[in-house]
Amino acid sequence: MEPSSIIGAIVIGIVIGALGRLVVPGRQHIGILWTMLIGIVAAFVGAWIAMRLGVAATRGVDWIEWIIQIALAAIGVTALDRALARR
Repeated sequence: MEPSSIIGAIVIGIVIGALGRLVVPGRQHIGILWTMLIGIVAAFVGAWIAMRLGVAATRGVDWIEWIIQIALAAIGVTALDRALARR
């Protein structure tokens, strides 16, 4: 992976984190930095899952890959929010 694609993945990950947080209903009690970190991880893991499923390289926008990434970010935001709420 080239440095420019890593930077692009990080930027996309930040957007994925924000979208994942918007999908989760209610108020989340985690900060924006945690949301960005979750989004970055979800972007990398979602891209890997999409590659394994064979849907990563399609013509046009990779909607399935985006849906996988946003779903992973929403799961991550929810899991962290619940984990912090138990403290």
